[in-house]
Amino acid sequence: MATNLSHQNFRPNQNLYRSFRGLCTIRPSQFSHFPSLKHSRKPNLTLKLSLVEQNAVKTDLNGVVEFLYEDLPHLFDDQGIDRTMYDERVKYRDPITKHDTISGYLFNIQLLRRAFSPNFLLHRVKQTGPYEITTRWTMVMKFALLPWKPELVFTGTSIMGINPQTQKFCSHVDFWDSIKKNDYFSLEGLWDVIRQLRIYKTPELESPKYQILKRTANYEVRKYSPFVVVETKGNKLSGSTGFNDIAGYIFGKNSAEEKIPMTTPVFTQASDAELSNISIQIVLPLEKDLNSLPDPTQETLGLRKVEEYIAAVIKFSGKPTEDIVREEERKLRSALLRDGLRPKEGCLLARYNDPRTWSFIMRNEVLIWLEDFTLD
Repeated sequence: MATNLSHQNFRPNQNLYRSFRGLCTIRPSQFSHFPSLKHSRKPNLTLKLSLVEQNAVKTDLNGVVEFLYEDLPHLFDDQGIDRTMYDERVKYRDPITKHDTISGYLFNIQLLRRAFSPNFLLHRVKQTGPYEITTRWTMVMKFALLPWKPELVFTGTSIMGINPQTQKFCSHVDFWDSIKKNDYFSLEGLWDVIRQLRIYKTPELESPKYQILKRTANYEVRKYSPFVVVETKGNKLSGSTGFNDIAGYIFGKNSAEEKIPMTTPVFTQASDAELSNISIQIVLPLEKDLNSLPDPTQETLGLRKVEEYIAAVIKFSGKPTEDIVREEERKLRSALLRDGLRPKEGCLLARYNDPRTWSFIMRNEVLIWLEDFTLD
C-alpha cells in the first residue's frame, strides 16, 4: 500500500516530531525517561542525543525494527501479534477504518481474518523518525462471503508511532497506494474496495506464481517466479494462430507422447515497440523444467524458460480484440511513464478464459516488463 505520504515525503525532524506528538499526546518533557522493558519479546531502546539539534532527542529503534520483522508476519495467523507491545490507547487509522484502543485494533484484525482470509506480505521495516517506524506491505484477501470470492489487493505503508514513556506502539496509520485521499473517512478508499468486488472468472488451473509488490489505481506491479513455456510464432496480439500447435504439444504430440496438464493463462507476446513480432505461448506446470520435458515433434515449436522478472499489469474484461488490447497497452505504458517507471519495449496479453466464457466475466491482462524497479 504505497502512498503519497511515504517516509520520503516527511521531514525527519520537527515536522515528524509534531505529528507524532499529536497522535500519541506526549509532551516533550516526557522524552527524557525510558522505563526498562520487562517483556522478553520487547526490543531494547537506547536513547541518544543528537549532535545536530541539541534540544532534540532521538532513539535507536533497531530493536523495534527487528521485532516488527518477526512479529508482523503473524498478523493474521493463529499466533497473532504481541499485544503487550501496544498501549491500551492505540490510535489506528486506515482510509475506511478507525479504532482508538488495542481491543478495537485486534477486533478489526480478527474481522478481516474471518471474512477475507488475508495473505499478508511484509516487504520492509524502517525507522523514519525519532519515535516512528514505517513498514511497507502487501495484503491480498478473498472475500468469501460473495459467491465468486473476489480478490482484493492493497499495498502501502504503515506509520507506527512509539510512546517513549511506555516504549510501546501508540499509533498505527495506514496509507494505500491505490488512492490519493488517505485520511479517514475516505470515499475514494471505499470506492477502491467496491470496485475490486467485480466478477472476474479465473479457471481453477495452475498459473505462474507471482508476488504483488505494489497496486496503484491503474495497475499492479508483480514479481514473477521463473516458468517454462512452449511457444510458436503468432500473427497478432489478440490472435489464436499457432494455438492448436502448442495445445497439441501438451495433449501428447511430443517425443514422449506425454500428456501434460493444461494451465492458464495463454500468452501472446510482442517483443518489439511496434507490437508486431508475435509469439503465442502456453505456460507449462511448475514442476516441469527444460530437462524433464519431452521435445516438440514440430520444428515450429520451442521450449523456453522465462526467468524471474517484474512486470506492470493492467486487468480488463470483455473480448480482447486487437484494438482493445493495443489501447490497454497504451494506457498502461502512459501510466508507467507518468509515474516515473521504466517500461521495456513490447508487451504480453494474458487470456485466462475459454473463448466461450461470458465476455463480462472474462479475465484478461496486459503485462509490460519494467527495468530497475524498486519499492519506495
